[in-house]
Amino acid sequence: MLLSRRQLLQLTAAGAAGGGLSWLGLGQTPSAAAPSHNPDLRIGLISDLNSSYGATTYIPQVSQGLQQLLALQPALVVCAGDMVAGQKPGLSASQLDAMWEGFTRTVLQPVRQAGRPFLPAVGNHDGSPGFEADRAAVRRFWTPRRQALGLRFVDIGDFPFHYSAVQNDVFFLVWDASSGRIPASQLRWAREQLASLEARQARLRLVVGHLPLVGVSQGRDRAGEVLDQAAAVQSLLEQGRVQAYISGHQHAWFPARRGQLDLIQLGAMGSGPRRLLQGDIPPQQTYTTLDINWQDNSLVETTYAVASGQPVAWSRLPASLMGRNGPLSRNVQERSIRR
Repeated sequence: MLLSRRQLLQLTAAGAAGGGLSWLGLGQTPSAAAPSHNPDLRIGLISDLNSSYGATTYIPQVSQGLQQLLALQPALVVCAGDMVAGQKPGLSASQLDAMWEGFTRTVLQPVRQAGRPFLPAVGNHDGSPGFEADRAAVRRFWTPRRQALGLRFVDIGDFPFHYSAVQNDVFFLVWDASSGRIPASQLRWAREQLASLEARQARLRLVVGHLPLVGVSQGRDRAGEVLDQAAAVQSLLEQGRVQAYISGHQHAWFPARRGQLDLIQLGAMGSGPRRLLQGDIPPQQTYTTLDINWQDNSLVETTYAVASGQPVAWSRLPASLMGRNGPLSRNVQERSIRR
């Protein structure tokens, strides 16, 4: 059973009132939150799983966090990239393939054995432009597994670099944000996909890519760590009636709102979590859930600290972050679904 929307909000508020370190994911024995009620749909979100360059294994928090997430019984698991530890010149094809086999053992196999579909996006450490051996390894790994992911594809595009799918009345568009520039041809494709019958008939539209629109973490609020032409990309998503852009790369969770768009910027579940630009939340491994209730037309975003298996208190997040492109406001935890 799963935590209801009301229970999740009560838990978060209680943690804020208590002010204890447990609500930051510190000082507790790792365990999954005890769920008690099913939302209509729960989506699991993870990102940035990899260890150091060339590593074929993962830090223990990756398996720990994944098991906690699967215990919450998401309908599917979305990964916003950096599944392996590439982007290092000189890695051989056999080394790259070994990294992906490590990913299979640690992440993909447990998700699929639990009966959950897996929706991947490519990160800069998976297949960055200019690293042709890395991108070839991505194709070798994912192409033969495409039909075994449990996804209902709308357009396979150039899977897994860009594609679209419909799962549980949600239209997902995944694009290649493994670098700061999404190709113009892919942006045109995205506009067409968001105007498609499948997108218009879906009850919710989500876009997934690795690099975010805005920098939120220390050391990552700079060119090359975020998407170029952010205003134009945001406009495209808003015109396509997208609820949220889900991204990784910043290694720090911050739920934001800009214009008509939710920005769900995931923390790292693997190595190297970072601090937000401001605030006192320490670096920590996290994963996120989206609980959707169609009758209420509502969406609830909750992020859990792997160290405790408990929700991170929403109120501990800064009300806004001040970055190089101005302020970025924290979103509300429960919000209406855009129609």
